[in-house]
Amino acid sequence: MSARSTRRSFLSRSLTAGALFSFGDLGFLAGLPAVSADDAKGTPGGVSLRDEIAPLVKLIETTPRNRLLEEVAQRIRKGLGYRELLAALQLASVINVEPRPSVGFKFHAVLAVNSCHLASLSSPPEHRWLPIFWALDNYKSSEARDVEERGDWRMGAVDEAAVPHAHNALSAFEDAMANWDVAAADAAVAGLSRTAGANEVYESMFRLGARDFRSIGHKAIFVANSFRTLQCIGWEHAEPILRSLAYAMTMYDGGNPATSDHEADRPYRINSRRIQEIRPEWRGGTIDAGATREMLATLRSANYDDASAKAVELLNKGVSPQSLWDAFQVCAGEQVLRQPAIVGLHAATTTNALAFAYRTTASDETRRLLMLQNASFLTMFRDAQGGRGGVRNVTVDELEPAANDASGDLDAVFSSIGGSGSTASVKTLGWLKRDGNPQQLIDAARVLVYLKSRDAHDYKFSSAILEDYAHISPQWRDVFLAANVNLLPGSTRGDSGLVERTRAALEG
Repeated sequence: MSARSTRRSFLSRSLTAGALFSFGDLGFLAGLPAVSADDAKGTPGGVSLRDEIAPLVKLIETTPRNRLLEEVAQRIRKGLGYRELLAALQLASVINVEPRPSVGFKFHAVLAVNSCHLASLSSPPEHRWLPIFWALDNYKSSEARDVEERGDWRMGAVDEAAVPHAHNALSAFEDAMANWDVAAADAAVAGLSRTAGANEVYESMFRLGARDFRSIGHKAIFVANSFRTLQCIGWEHAEPILRSLAYAMTMYDGGNPATSDHEADRPYRINSRRIQEIRPEWRGGTIDAGATREMLATLRSANYDDASAKAVELLNKGVSPQSLWDAFQVCAGEQVLRQPAIVGLHAATTTNALAFAYRTTASDETRRLLMLQNASFLTMFRDAQGGRGGVRNVTVDELEPAANDASGDLDAVFSSIGGSGSTASVKTLGWLKRDGNPQQLIDAARVLVYLKSRDAHDYKFSSAILEDYAHISPQWRDVFLAANVNLLPGSTRGDSGLVERTRAALEG
C-alpha cells in the first residue's frame, strides 16, 4: 500500500466529513521515508551510538530556529533515521536546558520529547515525523528562554575524581539523593550510567520521582519519560540524561528537605511507613466499581493522609489495585472537568507517569508506595486548584448524554471544546454512547494536536490520556475520555502554523 493511500484510509477512519476536518493535505509527508513501527519502538538493548550523533546534536544546538526544520529535513532525505534524530534531540535538550528554577516551564523541551515520541508511535507510519519536528521547534524556543533566564546554562563536565567505584555507585547515589546533595548525586549517577543497567537504575528513580510534590508532578513525569525514551534510543545515551534527571530531582526551595519539614515531603514519609500495613496478597483482589466510587469520594474531600489510608483500607478488604487506579485516573479527569487548566492537566499527566512506573517496576514495595503517593498527590492537586478559583461544581457522576442531541458527530464534539460548562464532555459521552468508535475520536484528536498545538502541554496531556484510556476498566473509559476532552485542542483553535512550516521544509 502506498503512503498516500495509507494516509487517506487513516483520515477516513479518524475523521468525519464536515468543517472540522478541512485540515489541508498532509500528503507532503509521503516524500519522506516512512518510520516503521520497529524503528519507532527501538530494539532490545537500544542502538549503537553512531558517529553522526555528536554532529547532529551540534546541528540542533547551533542552527537558528528559523532554519532548523529545513536542515533536519535535508538530512532525513539523505537517510537520517528516526531514532538517531530522537536521540540527538533528547541529548541537546538535557545538555542545554536547565531544570531550574523549576522542573517545568522551559524544561518542557526535555519533558515533552517522550510525549512526542508516544504520539509518533500511535500515528500511521507516514505521520510519525510530525511530532518530532514539533519537538525540534519547541526545543529552540526553550533554549532561547534558558539563555534569558539562566545565562545560557550548559551541563558541565563530570567531576571524575568524585565518581564512585562500580561496586558502591548505587549506594553512593542513594545516599546523595537522601541528602539532596547535587554534586554528589551528579558524580554518582554518572558512575551508575557506566556500570549499571537500566532496570537497576530506574528502580531507584521510580521511588525518587514520587518522593515529593514540588513542580506539580514534573519529577515523576521526567522519570517515566526519560526511561521510555532511553528504551528507544539506547542506554549508551544514558549518562547526560540521568545527570539531568538527578539534577531535576534534587530541586527544592527553602531549607534542605533532609533536615526540614516541608509539606511537599510529608506524604512520602507517611506512606513509606504505611505501605507495611497492606496485606501481603494485595495484588489479587476483586475489581469493584463500588470501591472505585468510594475512593473517588474520598479523593474529593480528604487530605493526603486520609486519602492514602483509604487506599490501604480498600486493598485490605480485598479490592483489586485496578479499582484504585480507575479511581485515580478518573479523579484526575474530574479535576480537568472541574477546572480545565494547568493544575488538572498535571494531575492527569502525573497519574499517567506514576501508573507507568507502577506497571514497570519489579519491586512490590515500590508498587505499593506509588499507589499511596498517587492518592495523596491527587488531594494536593485538588487543593491547588481551589487556590486558583473558578472551579466548577461538577463531578463525573453527573455526566449524562444530552437528551435528543442531534449534533453528536465528531464535528460537534471538537467544535464544542473550549466552550462553557461541560458541553464538550456531554457531547463526547453522547457520541460514545451512540455506538461511537472511541478510536475514531482518539485518531482525530491526534491530528488536531499536530495542527493546533500551542505548547508542550498539548502533547504531554494528549499522549497521557490517550494512552491511559486503554488501561482503565471498560466501564470507566467513556466517562474518563469525556472528562478529559476539555483540554484537547478543539477545532476552533487557530492552527499553529507548524505543519505549513514542516511542509515548506520537506518540499524545499
